[in-house]
Amino acid sequence: MNRRQLALTLPLLPVVGLSLAGLLSPAMAQAGPALLAVIDGPLRTPKNRARDRWRHPGETLTFWGLRPGMTVVEIDPSGGYWTEILAPYLKATGGRYVAAQGGDTAAFKARYADPAIWGEITVVPFEATSGPLVPDGTADLVITSRNIHDWMWTPGRVAKALADFHSALKPAAILAVEEHRADPRPMVPEATDGYVSVAWLTHTVDAAGFKLDGASEINANPKDTKDHPFGVWTLPPTLRTHAKDQPTPPDFDPSKYVAIGESDRMTLRFKKA
Repeated sequence: MNRRQLALTLPLLPVVGLSLAGLLSPAMAQAGPALLAVIDGPLRTPKNRARDRWRHPGETLTFWGLRPGMTVVEIDPSGGYWTEILAPYLKATGGRYVAAQGGDTAAFKARYADPAIWGEITVVPFEATSGPLVPDGTADLVITSRNIHDWMWTPGRVAKALADFHSALKPAAILAVEEHRADPRPMVPEATDGYVSVAWLTHTVDAAGFKLDGASEINANPKDTKDHPFGVWTLPPTLRTHAKDQPTPPDFDPSKYVAIGESDRMTLRFKKA
């Protein structure tokens, strides 16, 4: 029985003497039938669903504190991994999903254009010089997943992003962070290989007006040696095989990196101070 079937049969559990907590992990047991049904529902693409073994969507969202009816801002949704879960979940529970996107948003808007399926998604710009994400103090949860390393390459970009998040969130609301983890080895300058130091990240976010409220090993991967020839992008889902404008090395074996899986990641929850 999959999680969606469990969610649909949830009202019968007391009758047959079972409990959801006994069938699922503690984190998933807290997620509730609405979230479980979306995770195992028909709206998700096979490509994104195949990544669940590495991204643990129910456990991760529950750790971050997702609740019915929230206003959630996701930063740079990219391939829509979280969008496919968050948008229908928030639609079903009376919440609001906001996608803060950099660059061209046409493809994203077209993909999620039907409000009968996805709800009324709001798309706002997220750039180095863009304005507020939402009216100040109105968001319950801001999610940034595997983005911070990209901003470190542009002076002032991390500080601008964190200030935007702080302004958007209600008092004591949550900033959720998932990021490739450099530890235990040192972070290379500006995290150009995609791996970020936990100490650097927590210090930087704390300095922007947040307090670390929790850390989880949900998305840890002890197989990740963090010494890959093309940085974290050597691993799935990117599976880069060569440096820019260079051929693939003749001895390069991509199966080695497929076997490792997706990166070792920190999963952190901050509260607006």
